[in-house]
Amino acid sequence: MIAHLRGRLAEKAPGRLVLDVHGVGYDVQVPLSTFSEVGQPGANVSLRIHTHVREDTLALFGFASRLELDLFERLIGVNGVGPKLALAVLSGIEPRDLVQAIRRGEHARLNAVPGVGRKTAERIGLELKDKLPAPGPDDAGEPGAGAGGDLRGDVLSALLNLGYQRPVAERAAEAAVRGGAGGFEETLRAALRELAG
Repeated sequence: MIAHLRGRLAEKAPGRLVLDVHGVGYDVQVPLSTFSEVGQPGANVSLRIHTHVREDTLALFGFASRLELDLFERLIGVNGVGPKLALAVLSGIEPRDLVQAIRRGEHARLNAVPGVGRKTAERIGLELKDKLPAPGPDDAGEPGAGAGGDLRGDVLSALLNLGYQRPVAERAAEAAVRGGAGGFEETLRAALRELAG
């Protein structure tokens, strides 16, 4: 499986890049967020790749960030969501906004993406709410991340991703937020201390 490509950008069109890697051109489908980040043809580009294999197709999907790739792989794990629809979701909503929309149960934001109906939006929200990637170190600076509810939700999500059971993780996250540890990383450490104690 191809997991990463680095090369020269040979062609660029919305939703599609051709990456020249040592004389071999790879046709890679990308969300608009990645499309806007890669620069112009001739630029050196490095992409994280999801190789999608079906009996009659081999397709490459490329992403500029780990968060985009994680979200894509979680989206295609949802019943009724294929790679094309997952790409449409990532093209319609910025990755961090998508994480926040799912955590807050804002199905209308998902429903606004072309191709995502009400039932699909609800299914995505239901199936991914507790399976979202843990926020990265720079996510603490997001607008609203310091608000108690958002911070508690982010810490809870991180604890669930680490394998803790929901009731125990909820108590630890609540205690850490009440303790006023500070930003995301400090609050997560406080929650882990709470769980260890």
